[in-house]
Amino acid sequence: MSRLGTITRRGFLIAAAAIAGGVAVGYYYVRAPYPNPLEDDLDSGEATFNPYVKITADNAVTVIAPRAEMGQGVSTTLAALVAEELGVGLDDISVEHGPASYAYYNSAMLAEGGPFPLFDEGMIAQTMRGAMGAAGKVLGLQATGGSSSVRDGFERMRRAGAAARHMLTAAAANALGVSANELTIRGKSILHEVSGRSVTFGAVAAAAAEIDPPSQITLKEPGEWRLLGKPQPRVDMAAKVTGAPIFGIDVHLPEMLYGTVRMSPRFGARPIETDLSRAEAMPGVVAIVPIDTTYGHGFGVIAENTWAAFQAAAAIEVEWGPADYPADDAAIEAAFKQALASGAGDILRDDGDVDAAFADAPAERVIEADYAVPFLAHACMEPMNATARLSGGVLELWSPNQVPTLTRQLCADLAGVEIESVNVHTTHLGGGFGRRGEMGFSMYATLLARHADGRPVKVTWTREEDVAHDVYRPAARGRFRARLGEDGLPVALDMRIASPSIMASVLKRTFPSISPVGPDKSIVEGSFDQPYSIADYRVGAVETPLGIPVGFWRSVGNSYNGFFHECFLDEIATAAKLDPLAMRRTLMGEHPAALKVLDRLAEISNWSAPVPAGRAKGMAFTLSFGSWVAEAVEIAETGQGIRIDKVWIVADVGRALDPAIIEAQLVSGAVFGLSSAMNQEITFADGMTEQSNFHDFDAMRINQCPQFEIAILENYHRMGGVGEIATPPAVPALANAVFALTGKRVRRLPLSNAVEFV
Repeated sequence: MSRLGTITRRGFLIAAAAIAGGVAVGYYYVRAPYPNPLEDDLDSGEATFNPYVKITADNAVTVIAPRAEMGQGVSTTLAALVAEELGVGLDDISVEHGPASYAYYNSAMLAEGGPFPLFDEGMIAQTMRGAMGAAGKVLGLQATGGSSSVRDGFERMRRAGAAARHMLTAAAANALGVSANELTIRGKSILHEVSGRSVTFGAVAAAAAEIDPPSQITLKEPGEWRLLGKPQPRVDMAAKVTGAPIFGIDVHLPEMLYGTVRMSPRFGARPIETDLSRAEAMPGVVAIVPIDTTYGHGFGVIAENTWAAFQAAAAIEVEWGPADYPADDAAIEAAFKQALASGAGDILRDDGDVDAAFADAPAERVIEADYAVPFLAHACMEPMNATARLSGGVLELWSPNQVPTLTRQLCADLAGVEIESVNVHTTHLGGGFGRRGEMGFSMYATLLARHADGRPVKVTWTREEDVAHDVYRPAARGRFRARLGEDGLPVALDMRIASPSIMASVLKRTFPSISPVGPDKSIVEGSFDQPYSIADYRVGAVETPLGIPVGFWRSVGNSYNGFFHECFLDEIATAAKLDPLAMRRTLMGEHPAALKVLDRLAEISNWSAPVPAGRAKGMAFTLSFGSWVAEAVEIAETGQGIRIDKVWIVADVGRALDPAIIEAQLVSGAVFGLSSAMNQEITFADGMTEQSNFHDFDAMRINQCPQFEIAILENYHRMGGVGEIATPPAVPALANAVFALTGKRVRRLPLSNAVEFV
C-alpha cells in the first residue's frame, strides 16, 4: 500500500469515528483550529490575522476566498463575507484563492451527506449532520462542490473579518492612545473622529497581528449589512473582460515545456503493441512517457510547443486492449434491465406499506412507466490542463482544480515527495461542474514533470481526449408505479432507480484500497428526499456497476431524478385530470416553503391562464442542495421544430447574500439542464465513446436561449445552495411542456431523439 493510501485510510477511519459519535477523535481535536497557512509565505512587511486576511505595510488588504472560482461568483460572495465584518468595501481589497490547506476544510459539503431529506430535523438526522460536519473538519477536505461554499463560509469567514477588525482596532487604539470603542473604520483607515486623527490598516497591521483575537465575537445583524444582501460588482470581472491570464491554460513560466496525453480509448485497457518511433522522431518532441495510473493507461508527450505535442500524440501507433465492461449501448441496456429485474437494491425511503397498497389496487388506478437517461460529459469550455514543475524535491502545480488538498496528496505520492513539499496554485476554472474535482489531469502533469529535468510542463488535453476520457454523469434507468386514490391523488408510489455508484467509481480511481460503505444516496437523490406527503412511498436504489467511470456532474443524482420524479408526477396529474401545479401544492401542503415557491411560480408565469394554440407550458419542482425550486417552461411549435420561449424560476434559498449572482446562477443552471435535455448524450461502441467534440455533444446555443424571469425568496429558515439547484427542475419542466404541446410522453433523454428543436 502506498504512503498516501495509509494516510487516507486513517483519515477515513477518523471520519467514521466522528460520525459514530466523536469518541475516538476527541472534542478538542474536532474543535482545535488548523494552523494558519498564510504564515508560511508572508512577504516582508506583510501581516496575517487568520487564514482569510493579510495586510501589507503599504495598506494592501488581501482576502482569501479558498473555493474554486469557475464562473459561479463564489470569490465575490466569500470576499464580501469577510469585507462586511472587516468594515471595508470590495474595491478596497484584492482576492486570492490561497494555498492548499486543511484550514480551508469544507464541513457543509459533508454535513448533508447522510440519507436524510433537508426537512427532516429530527434528533437522528441532526446528530448525523453534526457528526458528518465534524468529519469534514477532521479530514481537512478543502473542496468546492455540492453548492456548499457560501453555506460553509457564512459563519466562519464573517468571524474572520470581525476578528481582524477587532485586532486592528485594538492596535490603532494603542497607537492613538484612545479607547477602541471611540474608533471607526472608514475605507482602510481607522479614525478617531473626536480628534480627527487616524491610522491606516497597514500602519498598525504588524502590531495587530500580535494581539490575541477575541474569544467572543459579535457579528453584524442583517439590518446592519452594507454589502451582504445586495448585488455587488464581481471581483473577477475586470480580469475576465480584459483577457487577463487567470485560467490554468494561460499559465506561462520561464523555460516551459508543453505536453499532452494519449490515453486508451477503452477505460482501464492497456496498450498491447506500441510503436513510438515515428512520434519520437517528429520535430519539437522532447520525450514520450508511459502513463500507468488508476485513471488510465497510455502515453504523455513532452514537446517544445503544444502543437508539436498534439501531432506526436496522434502519430503514436498503438493497439489497445479490449474493454472489460459492457462495450456498447445494447450491452449497457441489458445490464440495466437485469439490474431492475433483480430483487437487489437499497431502500432509502419506505413510508407506509407499499406492497399492501398495490396488492389490492384496481388495474385502472395503477400507472406504470419506465424512464431512462444517458451518460453525459461535462464539456467544460476550458479543456483539462495542468502545469507541473518538479525541482529540488519540490513539486509546484498550477491546476484549475476543485479539491486542492486532495490534489496535493495524490500528486505528492506520484512525485515521490512529502505532502509539505507540494505547492498547489489553484487558478480560475474555465468551467468545472464537478469535472475538476478529479485528479487525473494534475496527476498526468506531475508524471510528465518527472521527465522534464526541472523545467515546468504545461499539459493540455485535446477536446477529443477530454470528451473521450471524462468521468461521466451516470446513465440511469427508473421503474415507477403509482396507485391513485378516489380523488385522483397518488396514495402509493413505488420507485426503483438503477445507476452506477458515483462514490464507488471515485474511490476506485482515487483510493482503490478503500471500499465504499453503505448505499450511495446519489443514485436516488432528487427522488427519495422530496417533500411530498404520500401515505405509501418507497424509493429504492439499485447499484449497477458498469465499469465506465462516472463522477460528480452539476446537481449529481438530482440531475436525472428530477426528470424521473417530476415527469412521473406529471403523468399522474394527467391520468387524474388534475392541474400539475395544484396537485403538487396539495401533496406538499405540510411544507410552507414549497407552497410559497409554487404560489410565486403560478403568479409570475400566469400559470392558470389559457395558453394559445401552438404553445404549451410545463412545470416541475425539486428540492436540492438546501433550496426549494420550481420552474415553468413555455414552448412554441414552429415550422422547423419546437422553440423554447420563456423560463420562469422561483427559488427559496433561505438567505440571498448576492441576488445578482444568485440570478445568474439560476439562469446558468437552467441552461445547463435544458442543454442536456435537448440533445446531449454519450453513447458507446466497441468500448469507446462515439462523441468527440462540440459538433456531436453540443450545448444550447445563444439563439436557442429563452427569456428568463427569476424570483428569489428567503422564507426557509436555513440557507440553501445556489450553483446547482436550477438544473434538476429544468429538464422535467421542458419534457412536461413537450407532452402538453405534442401529446408525446418522452421518457428517454435526450428529447431530440423524439422531437425537433430550433
